[in-house]
Amino acid sequence: MYDLSPALDATVQPGTNILLAGPPLTGKRALGFDVIAGGIEAGEGAVVVSTKDSAKRVLGEFEPRFDIEDKPFTVIDCVTKQMGGNEASETEHVKFAASPVDMTGIGIKFSEVLENYYQTQGLERNRVMLHSLSTLLMYSDLQTVFRFLHVFTGRVQSIDGLGLFSIDSTAHDDQTMNTLKQLFDGIITTHEDGEPTVRLP
Repeated sequence: MYDLSPALDATVQPGTNILLAGPPLTGKRALGFDVIAGGIEAGEGAVVVSTKDSAKRVLGEFEPRFDIEDKPFTVIDCVTKQMGGNEASETEHVKFAASPVDMTGIGIKFSEVLENYYQTQGLERNRVMLHSLSTLLMYSDLQTVFRFLHVFTGRVQSIDGLGLFSIDSTAHDDQTMNTLKQLFDGIITTHEDGEPTVRLP
């Protein structure tokens, strides 16, 4: 089982994919990062696919919590190269996709990271967060994003991982939200006031 975080006080089965939905600035990212950090502290592997912030910024959020150097933690940065940061070089903790449109590239990097975790460190428990689906939907149509997510969530399931996918629910119509919800086992909804609502399998 995976413990989600003290704030949520819930556990889920391996292979579970969860949608983190809510209006902007209601703490989805912080909540997801807490769940990821909990996994790193428990000795699990962690991957953050960031379509919104640079890897530098994401790593900066985790650095106060623990020494990242010796931890299996990788950020797949889909922002920097798109902004013209072509001289940025990959490290153990940072991989780059060309842009949020480059879903094939994102998928390849994700598979490479997982394979490396398994082969070099024998890691069989991994947590993944994709922040944010709203950015993907800004650049690509729903059908393309749905297909990408279908494969991506399937990959998380096949490795018995835990997947978290954040989305700004107010940025999309009901049809988009309902279509995407089919891909997930559970939904955590954040609100402008009050605690998150948790609906898990």
